[in-house]
Amino acid sequence: MEPLKEMFNREFYQYFAGVFADVDKNFNSNAFVNHVTSNLNTLELNGRLRNTSIVLQQYLPNDFKKVVDVLYKASPFLRRGYTALVLPDFVALYGKEHFDLSMEALRDFTSLGSSEFGIREFLKTDLEKTLKVMKQWAEDKNEHVRRLASEGSRPRLPWSFKLDEIIKKPSLTSDILEKLKADEVPYVRKSVANHLNDISKDNTIYMLNLVKSWDDTNPNTKWIIKHASRSLIKKGNLDSLSLFDFEKDVKLRLDNFKISTEHVQLGENLYFEFELSSLKSTAQKLVVDYAIHYVKASGEHSKKVFKLKEVSLLPDQTIKFSKNQLFKDLTTRKHYKGKHLIEIIVNGQKLGQKEFNLIIL
Repeated sequence: MEPLKEMFNREFYQYFAGVFADVDKNFNSNAFVNHVTSNLNTLELNGRLRNTSIVLQQYLPNDFKKVVDVLYKASPFLRRGYTALVLPDFVALYGKEHFDLSMEALRDFTSLGSSEFGIREFLKTDLEKTLKVMKQWAEDKNEHVRRLASEGSRPRLPWSFKLDEIIKKPSLTSDILEKLKADEVPYVRKSVANHLNDISKDNTIYMLNLVKSWDDTNPNTKWIIKHASRSLIKKGNLDSLSLFDFEKDVKLRLDNFKISTEHVQLGENLYFEFELSSLKSTAQKLVVDYAIHYVKASGEHSKKVFKLKEVSLLPDQTIKFSKNQLFKDLTTRKHYKGKHLIEIIVNGQKLGQKEFNLIIL
């Protein structure tokens, strides 16, 4: 699979430059392409994104208002997706002294890819002023803009820096979340749930109290609360388990836990199976997970929990589970050889584990 960074390759820049040359007669497309690709091999994905903005600025007018006009004219012809993040990244880098114009541009450009990273630069500079705008975005007719209000203000947005002030005081984004807690669009609801999940990592009690105050008879709100609680449920947090009637006092026996092999080659599957038997006289509502303890480059282990199934286990009942786990390098995970662990977890309780070796030829 081609690395994500190759989205920013010479072919992309030739097209990109052609678009800008069409809307700005002074844009030197050949010089831009040669300049922006001169150190391409030394840059990873986000580095290529930022380098594009920095180089682009040198080939556009000096007046930011005129630049934004060029960006607007180019935007309908640019490719959608991650490479379109160049537009909000440019605004974040060079639009700090033009707050209102930059907010409008970020709002409009978010539909092309996302302005979630760009808006954080303004949150870092002037949190209160930027949040005031984002609270208005939470009521926007455009789902991409509503999603930006939640995603851009997440305390721990992946691939970005933490928002320490929001981590210390999570109530700063409560108005945004309140407005989006029953949103009709799954794309928006997922962002709200991820925002809440971020909060739960630093402010568990606050997050639980907030979602407990919401009307979970609304199916959209209920979905958000459930998805937002996933990390707490995996950890066996009793309050989060009780929100969904999962068993807090689990009484089980793990039987016949087997793995297909003790030596797995990269690119292959590890098959595992096990049985759970009830040791309780009443039914138990269970979240059955498994965790892989991956070897890191340092030789230490990093635990990743995967959801397997939700079941209701009746008294004296035994249920069998099985799964194939593929070991393959991804953009988000690189594998390293050595001893790994697979662990069975039910309602946050660790029931058993097996060792196996990952072989990389």
